[in-house]
Amino acid sequence: MFFDPLYLIIMAPALIFMIYAQIKVKSTYSKFSKVYNQKKITGAQAASQMLKSNGLADVPVETVQGKLTDHYDPTKKVLRLSPEVANTPSVAAIGIALHEVGHAVQHQTKYAFMGVRSALVPAANIGSTLGWILIFIGILLMGLSKAFADFGSLIAMAGILLFAAAVLFTLVTLPVEFNASNRARQMIKESGLLVGPEYDGASAVLSAAALTYVAAMLQAVAQLLYFVLIVFGGRRD
Repeated sequence: MFFDPLYLIIMAPALIFMIYAQIKVKSTYSKFSKVYNQKKITGAQAASQMLKSNGLADVPVETVQGKLTDHYDPTKKVLRLSPEVANTPSVAAIGIALHEVGHAVQHQTKYAFMGVRSALVPAANIGSTLGWILIFIGILLMGLSKAFADFGSLIAMAGILLFAAAVLFTLVTLPVEFNASNRARQMIKESGLLVGPEYDGASAVLSAAALTYVAAMLQAVAQLLYFVLIVFGGRRD
């Protein structure tokens, strides 16, 4: 199935965009991680300051190992930053740290899309792992004989529904991430943490990071489209 020309035709644009997004993120982050802000404020300091300003002084800022592993954990109400972001007073660090603060504010204000995304996590995890397996089994059964065709079709459709949950998760993720970045930009402007070109640099980092979520969504949608065409198109190869 993975060597099907149709698969390559459908997936190629999404894969190309994913490669572009990854290159863009790495190059933009590399550039602005070397540009220090005038106030010499680290990502951790900026995050703590903005958490307090938003009434979230009870949310601790912790360090997590890895590069660009920064995230906000809504289950434990903890904001975790990678060492480079937490300890470096760079323009990129401020942008990334405040993006995660944006997620903490979303959690506090019960931002609707964040709640929907959290609710979709179990279904998305199952769909991304079990969905394609059921589709593959269903397609095999459909190709064996007419006796198994209907049963195989039902299994394949069940797999498509499960995989669709994972696709829906990537769609809901977009407004969550874009909103967090917009909140970060607003916090930077209102607080004056970054000035002039520094703000533009942080904004560029946030925009580049957003591309990865768009790319993930496009890949998921393209994969789902391929599965639908195979199952409902009655392919037997």
